[in-house]
Amino acid sequence: MKKYICEVCGYIYDSELGDEDNGIDPGVDFNDLPDYWVCPICSFTKENFSELKDTSE
Repeated sequence: MKKYICEVCGYIYDSELGDEDNGIDPGVDFNDLPDYWVCPICSFTKENFSELKDTSE
């Protein structure tokens, strides 16, 4: 599953983990997050996130 990084604070949203502190269950894809969801660290919106590229290859 893809990970997304907040370009403001560096928080990484990992869909395998979700964001249970804010009611997002594990397995919820970033694109399926509700419109009201914001970064749990800096409170910026989803528009401030970008896909984290896998550099392990």
